Formats: sequence, C-alpha cells, structure tokens
Amino acid sequence: MNAVLNTVLQARAALVERLGQDAVLTDPADQARYCRDWHGDVASGTVAVIRPRSTEDVSKAMRACAELGLAVVPQGGNTGLVLGGIPDQPDHQVIISLERMNRVRRIDEDDFSAVVEAGCIVANIKEAVDAHGMLFPLGFGAEGSAQIGGSVGTNAGGINVLRYGMTRELVLGLEVVLPDGSIWDGLTTLRKDNRGISLRQLFIGAEGTLGIVTAVALKLLPRPTQVETALLGVASLHDAIALYRRARRDCCDLMTAFEFMPPEAFMLAIEAQPDLKMPIAGDYPAYVLMEVSGSGLVDIKTLLDQFLENVLEDGMVQDGVVAASRAQGINLWRFREGMNEGQAMRGVHLRTDVSVSLSTMAEFVERTLFVLKQAFPDSLSIAYGHVGDGNAHINVLPPASADIAERQRILYVGKNLINELVYEYQGSISAEHGIGRLKRPEFEQKLAPAHKALLVAIRKAIDPEGRMNPGCQVLAD
Repeated sequence: MNAVLNTVLQARAALVERLGQDAVLTDPADQARYCRDWHGDVASGTVAVIRPRSTEDVSKAMRACAELGLAVVPQGGNTGLVLGGIPDQPDHQVIISLERMNRVRRIDEDDFSAVVEAGCIVANIKEAVDAHGMLFPLGFGAEGSAQIGGSVGTNAGGINVLRYGMTRELVLGLEVVLPDGSIWDGLTTLRKDNRGISLRQLFIGAEGTLGIVTAVALKLLPRPTQVETALLGVASLHDAIALYRRARRDCCDLMTAFEFMPPEAFMLAIEAQPDLKMPIAGDYPAYVLMEVSGSGLVDIKTLLDQFLENVLEDGMVQDGVVAASRAQGINLWRFREGMNEGQAMRGVHLRTDVSVSLSTMAEFVERTLFVLKQAFPDSLSIAYGHVGDGNAHINVLPPASADIAERQRILYVGKNLINELVYEYQGSISAEHGIGRLKRPEFEQKLAPAHKALLVAIRKAIDPEGRMNPGCQVLAD
C-alpha cells in the first residue's frame, strides 16, 4: 500500500513539474467532482486531474502521461450515464478535463458552420449560433452541462434525432490529440470530401479510446422562426406509433420531435418540480409530446392545426393541448425533462437505453413491462422515449423500502431481463448513451468475432500501449 501511495505521489509531483501547478489538481478534495458519475451512484479516484487550456497543452499532457506510464481518461461535462469518463484504476489513471477549452473559434453564416473547442457547453453553442440566426439542433436534458467533446465521443442522441440525426450527422470535422501526443487537424467544414476513409468517424462514438477530441467543426441549420408544440393523449403506445406514421407523412421533415410518455411521467416530473401543473385534462394510457418547426414561407401553425384536426376526426387522438406561445411550449418540455429528475430523487434505480425497429417497438415495450411487473411487483417500471428513432428508456424504480442490496439485485436481474428481450427483437442495448465501462460486459458477450477483431485492430493500431480510457468499450486483449 505504501509503495502504491509513493508511486502516486511521485507521479503527481512529476505532472506538476512538467505541466505547472495551475494545470494539475492533486488534492483529492479538488478532484472529487470529477470522480463521481452524473447521478452520484459511483465514486472513484485518480492520480491527478489535468485541465489544459489549449490543444498544445493537451498534447504536452499526453506526452507526459506516456513517459510516466499513466493511462488517460478523457472527460467532458461528466454527464454520461455509462461510466465512460470515470477512472476504474485510480492509482494508474489520470483524468484530462476539457472544461477550460471552451472558446467558440469561428461562426460562419455563409457556410452554416461553426468551429468550437471541445469544452464548450452544448447549450452555450446553441445560444452563440442562435445570435447569428442559425440552429445547432443537438438537444437533450443535460445540454446545460454537457460539453461538445463528450457529445462527440459518445455520439449523443436526444430529442431531435428523427429530424437532424445523431451527433455523427452534425460533425463536419475534428481536431484530435492522439495517444502519442501528435495532433491530427481535420477541422474541415467541407460537406463533400471524398478523399478515402473518413477519419473523423473513427473518433465519433469512440468514447475517448482512440484520442482526445479538442475541437469540432459543426454543421448548422437555419434557425426555426416558427415552433409549435402539442401534448396529446392517446389510447396506447400502439396508437402513438400509428400517430407517428401519420405525422411523418403529413408533416414530413418539419417534425422535430415525437416523444412518448406514460402517465407516471407527469407524477415523477411534479415530484421534482412542484410548480408544474398537469397541462391536459383527463388521464390517458399514453401521451405524445410532438413538435413541428420551420422557417421562411412555411406556415407551421396551420400545418399542425390541420394535422390535429384530421387525427382527432379519425379517432387517433383522444385529447390534446397546443402551446399558445413558445414559453408554454418550453413548459411542456419541462415534464419530459423533470421526469428524469423525479426518478433520480427516488434513489438508485435501473436505467436503460435500448432500441428496436419502430415496427416492433410497441410490442417490445409491452412485453418488457409485463416481464418486469412479474419479476418486481412492488417496483415502478416505466417506459418512455423517442418514437421516431425506436429508442426506449425502460427503467425500474425499486420501492422506497428497498435497501441497497435489494436495489442492486433489481438492477442486475432487471437489466438481464431487458437485454434478453432486446436481443430477441434484434435491437441494441445502447441506443444513445454509449458503452463505457458499465455496459462493456454485455457488449462483449454478444459481439461477433469479426466485429470484435475489427474494433481491437483499430484500437491497437492507434493506441498500441492501451493507455486511452482502458476498461471502456471493448478490451484490446
């Protein structure tokens, strides 16, 4: 134990000497917030937290870590849900936090692009480009804390995927510091660049296992000048999906979001935000939160009004409310975001992020909830998510009386039950959160040999010493 401690202390001293006291946090008290996961369920430690201010600083830090034999865990806003940014070997790993690299380098209105540093908060990017009359459409609950570098590393999804795609579709170019400290400058904003393999795609979704993203060239779009939001009550998830099919045809690519929520979502949201009031009269088996947006000469309000009139006449919707203003629309979205806060308030619980084909989604969700109810009759099992892209979050909230041992049992058994059904429906155990350390065992368990061989070959080619975020995603054994 003393030998390990001495090694850690020596490594900390060496990092401070090479990188400067300002760049390195060595006090465990100062490191604590970087070593806890987003929900506070898991806490770890680290040799040091390095906070560079420039790409050159990151390069210098990577070389120093290589010389000292230290592994590196890149970290953005630390809002991930699969432990991708939390060390699992505290005595051998350092965290490199990009939080100080938060400059918007360039916004080009003619090119509809922006170049930003990896530590920029997603919400701040959206605000900056909005001032130029443009939109960066990536949107999710943690966007006020999440950094764009982490969003790229995890290929973040969110509520607008059905119209704009995952982060992968919004990235034009990258700047990356490789494991040996060299810098790859791929910050092009070209839409068409067919010069062989697209290297940027290797780093998107790699969760820091191949290098550290230090800057991102982003694709922007015209800012919508009209946004219409509706909350609709429907008879079932089957009806919600039928409604989505109709909306996809009638509203075309102007539909921005289409979320389904169970009745329990409103209860959980109000528990977290007591000022919220139920926006729709009556109690329905399922709800849809739908948004349509556009700009220019398109009349979005008339489009949505006509659509809703038609589906009400056809009996596809039982009741609904349309936001009278943008402020009211934002208030409707508070229920979707507050639901997650309400779950967190109930303590340790099972959170999943799975996807199946849209044609089987309703059947899959119903079967899964039935299986969970049979296994955990005293727990609250809920399903919600993004209808347009087949992504469901199926969570299990143990009863308040459950101790930590019982909660851990529910997490373990429940996850396996859900995963087996996901495999049966040929879906994915990670729709948008990534693999990280949390999902690695089940990811590797079902990985086809050829698939694993390709992943290992890429990782070994770029990081032959295995120093980049070890323990995350697939192991290069």
